[in-house]
Formats: sequence, C-alpha cells, structure tokens
Amino acid sequence: MTAPAPDPYLPGRPDGDLDVDRYELELDYRVSTNRLEGRAQVYATAVRSTVRVSLELHHRLQVSQVLVDGYRPERWTHRGGLLVLKLKHEIASGAPLVIDVRYAGHPGPKRGPWGEVGWEELSDGVIVAGQPDGAPSWFPCHDSPADKAAYRFTITAEAGYEVVANGRLVTRTPRAGRVRWEYEQSDPMAPYLATLQIGRYLRIATGPREEALVPPRLRDAAAYDLGRQSEMVALFENHFGPYPFASYTVVVTDDDLEIPLEAQGLSVFGANHMDGRRGSERLVAHELAHQWFGNSLTAGLWRDIWLHEGFACYAEWLWSEASGGRSADEQARAAHGRLSGLPQDLVIGDPGPDAMFDDRLYKRGALTLHALRTTLGDESFFRLLRTWTARYRHGTVTTEEFAVCAELESGRPVAALLHPWLFERSLPALVRG
Repeated sequence: MTAPAPDPYLPGRPDGDLDVDRYELELDYRVSTNRLEGRAQVYATAVRSTVRVSLELHHRLQVSQVLVDGYRPERWTHRGGLLVLKLKHEIASGAPLVIDVRYAGHPGPKRGPWGEVGWEELSDGVIVAGQPDGAPSWFPCHDSPADKAAYRFTITAEAGYEVVANGRLVTRTPRAGRVRWEYEQSDPMAPYLATLQIGRYLRIATGPREEALVPPRLRDAAAYDLGRQSEMVALFENHFGPYPFASYTVVVTDDDLEIPLEAQGLSVFGANHMDGRRGSERLVAHELAHQWFGNSLTAGLWRDIWLHEGFACYAEWLWSEASGGRSADEQARAAHGRLSGLPQDLVIGDPGPDAMFDDRLYKRGALTLHALRTTLGDESFFRLLRTWTARYRHGTVTTEEFAVCAELESGRPVAALLHPWLFERSLPALVRG
C-alpha cells in the first residue's frame, strides 16, 4: 500500500499517513441556529509505520473527544484546520485503525483561493458544495480526491425539511418533531464529493432512476427543465458506458446560485437555473456527465482536472448535437474561434491552482477530445470512452493513463496529438478529419 502523492495544489494537507476505507457520520443539526453536533468514525489503514496520524477539520468546529480503536491517544491537537493525533504505540504499515471524533459548532464555508467552499447556509436550509477542498467544513477527513471511501450518513434535523446525502436512503424515522435520515454510499467516493442538502423541498420523479427535490414554487418549471434528462442518460450511456451509480438526484435550491455543482450521484442547481424554458439545459447535461467524469473516474491530483471539466463540456456539445442544436463540430469551431482571441497562457494539463476553474480549461479540454474524435473517427473514439470508464470505474485517473488507454484502444500513436492541446500554451489548429 502506498500513500496518495501529495497534491501541490493543496499544500498543508494531511501527509498521507492514512488510507481511509469508510466514514460513518452521525450528525445532529439545528437549521434555525446552524448548530451541528457530530460524531465521525473513520475506518482507515496505516500506509506506513507511524505514531502520528492526522485528519482535516475546519476550525469553526470544536473537537471534544478523540479515540483510536476505543482508547485515548497520547495526545491530540486541533489547530489551523488540522487534527493531529499522537498515538500511544507505533502502528505498523497495513494495520487497520478506527478514529472516533466527536465535535460540534456552527459550520461555515472554508475561505481560500477558490472563494468560499463547503458548508453554506441558505435562506432556509443548507447546501454543501465541497469542490475542491470543502469537505473538512463539516466532517473530519483525509481530504484527498485520490483517497476514496464508502460512507454512511445519519442526519437528524427538524421535521418539515427534506434531507439529502449521497447514496441510498436506508431509513427515515420521525422523532418528536425531528426526523432521522440514514443514507448508505457503498460506491467509493472522494471526500469533496460528499454532500448534504437540507431544504423545504418536494420530491418529483424525473425518470426511471432519476428524481428531483424542488421548492414547491418551482415544481412546474423544474419538471419541464429536467424533462429531457432521461434522454441525456440514454445518450451518455451509449457514448460513455453504463451509468455508474444506482440513481441520480437533482436538488434545486430556493436560493439563486452562481453556478450548479456536482456531487456523487447528485447535482445541485439554483432557482435561477430553472426558468421553465430549458435555458440552462446545457448545464443539466454538464452536471450529469460528471457522474462518469469526476465522480466515478476522479482525478487523483487536481492538475488533471481537465479529465473532469473537458469531458463534461464535451458532453454538452454531444447533447446539443443529439437534441437538434448545433453539432459538436460547430460547437468546437465556435469555441476555438473564441479561445483564439484570448490570452494563450494556460497549460490545461497542469493549469496551476489559480486557473484550474478557468473557463478556457473547460473549452480547450473539450476541444482536445474533439480533435481526438476527428482523428480516430466516431467508432474508435466512443469505444475508447467506454473502455476508459469501464477500466477505471470508481477509481482515480491521470492524464498519462488516458493517453495510454487511447493508444492501446485505438492502436494509434496519439501522444503527439494530445501533447500540444494539453501541455503547450499556444492553441493548436483545429483541422477537419
């Protein structure tokens, strides 16, 4: 067993002393006061012999007790968002351990290079938007996208609110004006994709495996705007392979949101994205595509984020092509024309933390895939995508692995094609096949 490589985009994180297998979170939340009381049991394996292990937890949450395998550690500290435990005895590499943390406080978002990320209060409820480093805003974790784990969420909140977390709803138990919800997420999941959504929502079916939770005032608009989502699933399954999870949920908040966001098995849109005219349908396609690219296949290092955003952007173009809009080729040429007039100073294969969410990365990533499709032809290209998602299903991926997969699947040397698109600043020409 080896520790995930340190991510230079996320300095100061835990040093890779743990490989987490499972999180069991028991949370009691008061919406009216934004008061969270939590217990996290972290089932992990030591990746090296050590007497020191660490987890991340935002400083707004105060730790009251820590146990390791049922015993108090020699000491522990919680400073600067890092919970560090000194064990009484050295633990051997490969040995299992259970870290049990009790904590409480008034959670809020982490502030950093990407703005405010993680736990956020709504006008009446909660949204958790964890990408890229917001998971510690509500539970102690090894916040590396490469360290996927299973989860159980048990959340108690006031009656009258719908509570949504990742995975399958196991039980819903009313208790004296409050309701206890339990969700089980058995598929491996990166911490930043863990989410909690609380609001006064209606549940509506939007397809055989799809549902939406929406404010009552937006029921009709959301039903229409999400009305072609099942067709999107069918299209993407044809191009990308089977949908990687058991179900898909969309949450529409009663507040406006700057952008939609994805979590594993779930996406969140603001009220402003549901206009009753499908004005944000490309974003519906984009967030759905992240279930394959970003959630099932997750970049182990954030430098490879084009493997999430470039693919999701290209999915927008594929949906446009299939639904009577502009073809993917027309979309690509329009995007290329726009990018050619913008600064040529971005290397999308390693954009740096300040530029990892730059819209140019999204579009140039999609252009990279279109150039590959043009070169390989549709049959070979989409066979590659299906092989890619099957080979690394529920795993972590790198750009290098994609290049190798492309060459093995197509039988053609594509490295020379991919390199200028991914690792040179100047925008390559987009040629016709």
